[in-house]
Amino acid sequence: MSEKNFYEGLRSESDKLWNIIFQHPFVTGIGDGTLPQDKYEYYLKQDYVYLIDFSRVFALATVKAFRLEDMTFFSTLLNATLNMEMELHRKTCQTFGISEAELEKTQKSMITMSYSNLLVRTCYEGSLADIIAILLPCGSGYIEIGQRLKKQGLPSNKFYQDWINTYSSKEFEDLSNWLIQRMNELAVGATAARKVYWHSLYKASARFEYLFFDMSWKKEFWPEGLL
Repeated sequence: MSEKNFYEGLRSESDKLWNIIFQHPFVTGIGDGTLPQDKYEYYLKQDYVYLIDFSRVFALATVKAFRLEDMTFFSTLLNATLNMEMELHRKTCQTFGISEAELEKTQKSMITMSYSNLLVRTCYEGSLADIIAILLPCGSGYIEIGQRLKKQGLPSNKFYQDWINTYSSKEFEDLSNWLIQRMNELAVGATAARKVYWHSLYKASARFEYLFFDMSWKKEFWPEGLL
């Protein structure tokens, strides 16, 4: 795989995993509107506390960036996550009868904590390229999911319509394309060892994308006996 198509190598190596994600009942349930609301509520609450750490990732990426363009991109993402995406979660949860106070008290599940810890640790220890590699499964995976579901036709459930429209939007696609392009640029001239490492980061993050959907479907918190 050439350096200019480095992301294609990351994505194709994990193709089997992504096909499993696309077929997960949580994902297909959003697509056809059959996902039980209690599972979606669990997802929203865990995603809310995940987004807090995700915001830290964007803040750290801004610090690690060495181009003004990169700093601008990640600082814009930080603002959008804190002031738009999290606000959307609050409004949706309020519609479901979940108060902002209750949402703020959400405790991280084992999967949520493990995933967010991986992201934040990578940001503290790694380079900008490491950060982008660990972000790509979320940043580019969701646009694939959203576009696939939208092609199948929107469900009647308004909340699932909003989810699909958000993650199939032009704005989200532009975000994904920027991350892919920047990853490809940073791969130019990189050593084979660094590329292997980026593959490992991408795959680890993609696995957690599956686990996050699976956790929400099963409403898993921590193993019994460890609460």
